[in-house]
Amino acid sequence: MSSKSIHVLMVEDDAEDVMLTKEALSSSKVSLDLQVVEDGAQAMAYLRQEPPYDNAPRPDMILLDLNLPKKNGREVLNEMREDTNLRGIPVIILTTSDQQEDVLKTYELGANCYITKPVGLEQFSKVVSSIDHFWFSIVKLPHYE
Repeated sequence: MSSKSIHVLMVEDDAEDVMLTKEALSSSKVSLDLQVVEDGAQAMAYLRQEPPYDNAPRPDMILLDLNLPKKNGREVLNEMREDTNLRGIPVIILTTSDQQEDVLKTYELGANCYITKPVGLEQFSKVVSSIDHFWFSIVKLPHYE
C-alpha cells in the first residue's frame, strides 16, 4: 500500500474497546487512519458519504461489532453486501459474541473474518495486534481512490 494511509472504519459503541483498539494500533508499522462511528445507522451514513460524513474517505477495511444500537452489525453487513459500491470492502467482525449462530450468519452474509473479543486488556491488545500484523502487513487490501 505504499506510503498512503490505510483507512479503517471501526463501528463500535463501547468507548473502552475503541480506546484499547486505538492504543493497540498506535504501534502499527503501517500508516493507519482509524475513524470511529458508534452505531449501525452512522456506519451506513459514513459508507454512503451522507451528512455529516460527506467527505469521509472510503475505508479500506471495517472493524464491525455485532451488538450495536439503531442498526446491528448483521444488518450493516447485509446492506453492505447488497450494495455494489460497498460489497468489496473487507469486514472483520470484532464482537463479544462467541455464539455459533452469529459466526455462521455473519460468514453467510459475507464477513471476511470473525474474531471474539477477549476479556482482559492484555489479551484484547494481543488480538488487535494480530489483526494489525495480518491484515495490514500480510494481506493485500483493495485500495479505492
